Amino acid sequence: MSSQTKSAPQTFVGKKELWMFSLGGFGQGMIYAMMSSYISDYYLSVLGLAPTFVLLLMLLARVWDAINDPLMGIIVDRHTTKWGKLKPYILFAAAPIAILTFLMYLSPSLPEKELMIYSAVIYVLWGMMYTMADVPFWSLPNVLTPDPDERSHVVSFSKIWNSVGSALPEVFFFISGFTLTKLFDTSDPVAYNKKKYLVIACVVIVIGIVLYVNSYFHIKERVVPPIRRREPGEPTQLKRIAQCKPLILVIIMGVLSSGRYMVQAAAIHVARYAFYIGPDLTGMSLAKKTAAIDASVSTVKTIFQVCAIVGMFGSTLLMPTLMKKFDYKKLLITTCLGGFVSSIFTTLIGWFTANLYACIPFVIISCIPLGVINTISIAMIYDCLDYMELRTGHRDNALGSACQGFINKLGSALSTCGIVVMYMAIGFKPAEMMSSTAITAATELTRTQNFAMFSLVSIVPGVSLLLCAIPMFFYKISGDAKKQMQQELAAKRAAEGFAVAE
Repeated sequence: MSSQTKSAPQTFVGKKELWMFSLGGFGQGMIYAMMSSYISDYYLSVLGLAPTFVLLLMLLARVWDAINDPLMGIIVDRHTTKWGKLKPYILFAAAPIAILTFLMYLSPSLPEKELMIYSAVIYVLWGMMYTMADVPFWSLPNVLTPDPDERSHVVSFSKIWNSVGSALPEVFFFISGFTLTKLFDTSDPVAYNKKKYLVIACVVIVIGIVLYVNSYFHIKERVVPPIRRREPGEPTQLKRIAQCKPLILVIIMGVLSSGRYMVQAAAIHVARYAFYIGPDLTGMSLAKKTAAIDASVSTVKTIFQVCAIVGMFGSTLLMPTLMKKFDYKKLLITTCLGGFVSSIFTTLIGWFTANLYACIPFVIISCIPLGVINTISIAMIYDCLDYMELRTGHRDNALGSACQGFINKLGSALSTCGIVVMYMAIGFKPAEMMSSTAITAATELTRTQNFAMFSLVSIVPGVSLLLCAIPMFFYKISGDAKKQMQQELAAKRAAEGFAVAE
């Protein structure tokens, strides 16, 4: 009697290609983290921009992104260059992003009005150029392999290294708190911090851009869908997005989860004004006081960043295995609810004891959903693109990725806006508190003010995690329904001649 054995599924993405794409994500993560984790502190405390201006800039820039991100997706989906459809944008966007990131932290000596205009122009242009890089790059897993399971592996593995890259600027920030104080004059806190941010930005730009551009030379667009023009009466690309209920639910989930960025974005503010770790500041000269506070800020921020890294990176590291064994929807709901419960404990400990070290394990648990959401949300968007292709015959890879890019940038901006609103609510004036004559330490503030800042990394992200879990209860592309959809799509592609290059 002969026996039949099930052949192993074909692998399209080799190890080298997987690593090179992932390292490209590593570099991109470094660049994005340099902006998202530090821009609010830089604008408010270092450049001394008015909180109201920063708040309006972030909000208006996101309104523009609501137009810019989908527009970029449409452009990419509709045009193919002689170098490919998605890969060329890696090269097109690299130089502008490097230049704009440098200009963002250049700290030019300009009058207040001109400085506001300069900051606004650079910030908006940076967002546009980042969109040019981000939308095509994270659309690439759709064309690297036609296999949905291998695609999920590419996403989960590359997100691991993207998360590592996003943590690297924090390493530089921590080191700078103990090294740059010996290299630069600290008698003027603002001038010192301007140099500090520019040095860190330059290091991030060099490493991040080299790794990002390198990915171009090692990846291949091998999934070539048949060209299909929109017939008269068919919905437009944007309308197809609007009519896809599962995708709309993922977008809503992403928007509601914006508070998860707080642990990273607000950590430096919490380090400045909620906790101080160091020698007694009484009687110190301004230069020594500035150095002591800077060392404390670096240490406290690093503690929160390490918590975020352990929670987020730990869960991201497990995602390739977890995504094979468990349903995406259940993973997301379970971890988000767990993160919310943990944030309650963090908040209570912070209020009743003000003990930073006792909060650490609960902050770590609260950060686990960060890795889960970052990985699963884009995998869910890819599933939604499968769903739309099955129903409409169109595959809008870049437009789907634009939705993810918009979610990420909106989340980052809302986190910054939340920080600014908190400053305004408790009457903080960052520029004055970082002045060259009277730099303010956390020990000089009231316990209520300390806790108000601490809430940005405790209960605020926790509530956000609770809210974002709600739309997922209505998400239907999971379990047997997802398997059936993938089988029907595979049959449809075979019938239509969906090509896969060798």
